[in-house]
Amino acid sequence: MRKTLFKIHSWIALIALIPLIVISITGSVLVFKSEIDGLLMPNSHFVVKAQPERMPIDKLIAKTEHAYPEYVVGSWEIFNDDIADRVYLIKRGTEDWYKFHLDQYTGNILSEPVGTSHYFTDWFLDLHYTFLLNDLKSLPGQTGTVLGFFFAVFFLVLGITGLIIYRKFWQRLFSVRWRATLQIVLSDIHKMTGVIGSPIIIVLAITGGYFNGAVWYHEVIEHAEEEHFTLTKNLYSEEVSFQHVLDDSKRQIPTFNGTYLLMPLEPEQNITVFGEVDTSNPLASEYANTVTYNKITGEHMASWDIRGASVGWQAIDSFRKLHFGYFAGLISKTLWCVIGLSPVWLGGTGFYLWFTRRKRKKQSQKNRSSKRHTVSN
Repeated sequence: MRKTLFKIHSWIALIALIPLIVISITGSVLVFKSEIDGLLMPNSHFVVKAQPERMPIDKLIAKTEHAYPEYVVGSWEIFNDDIADRVYLIKRGTEDWYKFHLDQYTGNILSEPVGTSHYFTDWFLDLHYTFLLNDLKSLPGQTGTVLGFFFAVFFLVLGITGLIIYRKFWQRLFSVRWRATLQIVLSDIHKMTGVIGSPIIIVLAITGGYFNGAVWYHEVIEHAEEEHFTLTKNLYSEEVSFQHVLDDSKRQIPTFNGTYLLMPLEPEQNITVFGEVDTSNPLASEYANTVTYNKITGEHMASWDIRGASVGWQAIDSFRKLHFGYFAGLISKTLWCVIGLSPVWLGGTGFYLWFTRRKRKKQSQKNRSSKRHTVSN
């Protein structure tokens, strides 16, 4: 059993070595995405809180539509601190998304609309999830998403098989035979790194696989026979007050704070506000709760409070914080960044160990062949 698992572990690692290293490096960098954005583009990422309250969002939307009439507002990421709002636009008559930054306190536009993979960390995010393959016209639209899902499965198999193969290594977890040969030293470090990092790697594999799988299911399977709808105009009534929607959402769910406003993007959709609530669950995401409004009348339709949801839904909602590692601030982010890089070391040492074993095996076969030849003579 152990020998079979070892072969599975080795061959998956060899086949998927480069993609897994790409996922590992990009994922570790993206743990600090917000901090990197602040360093690279401080004038558009940050705002000075010039007044205690945000401008009414209706005025902000009107200003956006006046500045960019060739676009339709698709969604709005809402911040109440020193981070600038991020506005997502769709070019009329296309499926192309753009985004720009806006000062929610003054209404000043801080950047021009650019593609959603324009900035360094956004490009890195695309590389992390899709290997930049989704935008290639020569390939089906979700090729990168599908590959990302399967490589997440590979990560999961590697983590599980590694824990099973080296389960007895727990007895001497931090014991490295430093005075032994290089192969033995690297083997001990490889096992130690893998055993320590595997639990987190398994969590990252499950959560990352879920995200890619959910997109794949939605785009390829659920909507396989539907024609893609392209926006040419707003699907909501001009009479709808989005500021009223945001204010009312606070009354619909106790302690609700809206963080993301999603406009209707297809005829059957309505207006949805995503947000966070006060909860004792440290893994509850900032998008865990939703309040839905009619796109024509602006009337409240439905609410979803994660605090009353089943354990399964709460577990799925926790995937966001578990994947990006920001559930315990800088401590968890640093740990996730370091452990996230461990596959780079594991891949390098694993390849070296595989190569030396293969070389030694070939040499042994050569020696036996030479010995038989000598005896026969």
